Amino acid sequence: MRLFLGLFLVLGFAAILVLWSLNHRRRCQSFGRRKRSGSSVVNYRFTKKPDWVPKEIIRMKALMRDAGCRSLADTFNRRFAHAGTTVGKTYVSDTVRKHRYEILLLRRRLKNRPPKPMPINKVWAMDLTGKADATGQIHSILGLLEHGSRVNLCLQALPDKSSLTLLRCLLAAVERYGKPECLRTDNEAVFTSGLFRFGLWLLGIRHQPIEKGCPWMNGRVERFFGTLKSKLDRWEVDSLQQLNDALVPFRFWYNHVRPHRNLDGRTPAEVWKDDDLDFRPRTESWFAAWDGLLTGYYLRV
Repeated sequence: MRLFLGLFLVLGFAAILVLWSLNHRRRCQSFGRRKRSGSSVVNYRFTKKPDWVPKEIIRMKALMRDAGCRSLADTFNRRFAHAGTTVGKTYVSDTVRKHRYEILLLRRRLKNRPPKPMPINKVWAMDLTGKADATGQIHSILGLLEHGSRVNLCLQALPDKSSLTLLRCLLAAVERYGKPECLRTDNEAVFTSGLFRFGLWLLGIRHQPIEKGCPWMNGRVERFFGTLKSKLDRWEVDSLQQLNDALVPFRFWYNHVRPHRNLDGRTPAEVWKDDDLDFRPRTESWFAAWDGLLTGYYLRV
């Protein structure tokens, strides 16, 4: 009798374990299912994402360097939730961790990619820099650059940094080269004054101030000033007039002698005039100024 009772208890306990195991497996399989009203189970939570999803997350992380995984997931879902594709913070974190090297390479390629070509004489960039003379007095230098060709339209040391002085220089450039559609500047007070904006409105030029703390948004003129300062810091001037006299050969060297990498090795003046000297007869002359700081071959038809 005791043996029969013990066997019964063992079989009953085993049956309970089998039933619990089957129920647990069924619950695990149904975890993460999403149901819709009037229909059966549609999909699972942990289904494999399409191949374009991790590629897009890698691209977003390369573009949004400081964004966290939650921010990337929210941005991705805002863009693609209408198409039925969403991601979570954990998925984004795993993707970023597994593809760190790819993100680094993509970020480097995006940073060093050449800018897209632009129409000529559509957008101008204006900015100010300074140069100290032998007495320590700092003179303001105005630079005006055309975006499409990178040609320098105005390079002048100014007696003052007023809005009226800048408008006079701008008007002289417009009379000589034509009127652009937009003028891009930073947010220095002289560029955001009521007089300067009113003058642009009278000229019919749209003002494009960049965002505060984002000098790269006006990168073409900033890069131009970088080229200028690398030479001008090694050149000594005594007065405002001498500085203006020194800027004349630099402007000629920059526009007509120095080839630009982002212009396929052409000079800004050649792109401005749409001249291709590779297949046309030309003459050449050696150009040197500033005691050898500015050198190169000047090619002309």
